[in-house]
Amino acid sequence: MSDTISSALQETLTHIRPVQPRLCTEAEQRLNQLTKPPGSLGRLETIAVQCYAIAEGNWSMPLRKAAYVFAADHGVTREGVSAYPSAVTAQMVENFLHGGAAINVLARLHDVQLTIVDAGVDAEFTAEAALWHRKVRRGSRNLRVEPAMSAREMADALDIGLEAANDAHDRGAALVAAGEMGIGNTTAASALAAALTRQPVEAVTGAGTGISSTARQGKQRVIEEALHRHLPLWRTGTVAPLEALRCVGGLEIAAMTGFFLGAARHRKIIVVDGFIATAAAAVAVALAPPLRDYLLAGHRSQEPGHAHLLHQIGIEPILDLRMRLGEGTGAVLAMPVIVSAMHILKEMATFASAGVSSTNA
Repeated sequence: MSDTISSALQETLTHIRPVQPRLCTEAEQRLNQLTKPPGSLGRLETIAVQCYAIAEGNWSMPLRKAAYVFAADHGVTREGVSAYPSAVTAQMVENFLHGGAAINVLARLHDVQLTIVDAGVDAEFTAEAALWHRKVRRGSRNLRVEPAMSAREMADALDIGLEAANDAHDRGAALVAAGEMGIGNTTAASALAAALTRQPVEAVTGAGTGISSTARQGKQRVIEEALHRHLPLWRTGTVAPLEALRCVGGLEIAAMTGFFLGAARHRKIIVVDGFIATAAAAVAVALAPPLRDYLLAGHRSQEPGHAHLLHQIGIEPILDLRMRLGEGTGAVLAMPVIVSAMHILKEMATFASAGVSSTNA
């Protein structure tokens, strides 16, 4: 592994620790003292316990929230796997910068500081544009015929995410999310999902941006060819997560992987978005299993591979709104639910403090 990632990321991996069980117990005990029947707030209670343990019981309100959208193009679009031309990636980045995308609306509404990162868009942006200029190369290679990235390119993309996580920490953000933009990236995510979960390609490959059933079958063939070419043991053996990421991933997926690892090192509450982001999270968890303790799944995507990745990681989505947009929208939408859970744990009265009789059972 040391040959394929930077020393900074190697150090990050050594600092990712599981949350302390005693902190979960503390939170559960407090929840059971609050003026409500035990367990009556359902998943809000489990979310509150997890956040309390991540933050070691220390958080101030209002919470600072941050989301980073990583953008990159994919060479596999030459295979006709998307309903949109690859030029849409750059056009959507411009839309983000002008505040006109769904993620902009939601970030403004929910007071989430939004940062757009060019990790590998096949276009040039003006130096004055309000984005991070971190382009590794102008799009990944066509994964059907060659690895999507070289080892050096993957390492550089991972470090972009690590830099973003450090930035979020420096800004004092406690609740963070990563989103993405990249035409063709559902193909990369489907290939990663198959490699990491050993599910059949057809079980993890959906319509993406809205392709026809015929185009979807072609997309599945592209993924099958890529996996057999680069990861021939994907159905029968163990696939190294970084090799899968390098061969069939993408620059923005690698950046999100680095972001999740860096955010866990800094003990952030991490909200994972949809299918693409969860593919990155699955790679990150494979590299550092304790990372799972820091992850909350914002929502369940309509992409079929998402459910398999969520099961692989072992996290349950907070929302199910039949979304498949990406950009970090599902993660940001889930943030108010998470904040609500934290406020309940922190601010609700106990039976004793409110003078309310508790159960006789």
